Amino acid sequence: MKDTQATLRVINQMQDAGVIGKYAIGGAIAATFYLEPTSTFDIDIFISFKNIPGSSLVSLEHIFNYLKPLGYKPEGAHIIIEGWQVQFLPADDALYNEALLSAVETEVGGVKTWVMTAEHLVAIALKTGRGKDLIRIEQFVQNDAFDAVELRKILARNNLVEKWQQFNDKYIGSNK
Repeated sequence: MKDTQATLRVINQMQDAGVIGKYAIGGAIAATFYLEPTSTFDIDIFISFKNIPGSSLVSLEHIFNYLKPLGYKPEGAHIIIEGWQVQFLPADDALYNEALLSAVETEVGGVKTWVMTAEHLVAIALKTGRGKDLIRIEQFVQNDAFDAVELRKILARNNLVEKWQQFNDKYIGSNK
């Protein structure tokens, strides 16, 4: 059984122990803070990774080493924590790093956590451009669940204005 609060408590313990730094929930779970919930199987946790010395690669070893003695095991690209498939993802470019640093503090069942802003979620979905991302953007637009002025600033900083216009022309037909 999935226990969201327990999962977030473990992630917060990892942060308190210095295993990870600032984190932000992204993806479908983050969208549920702004939209009607949709089905998803995992929690995407964005963090800053440290490169392996002398390499451009990053390692999850310190995360696995912390979680394994607590009984949490890797399963493919995820680690199962209190029933949730958790994926630790790098905030490895300007947009993801900005989204991480701009994440808003919130609570889930009394457990403190950080979630990407609606505007950053829209920008990331636009950049990623998968079918499910485009559907999510449409949901944000239909629910008027973001600040259009702030989104335009984020899009401009990340060279996504033209892509936004193309999305609007094709799917929305609005001037947002």
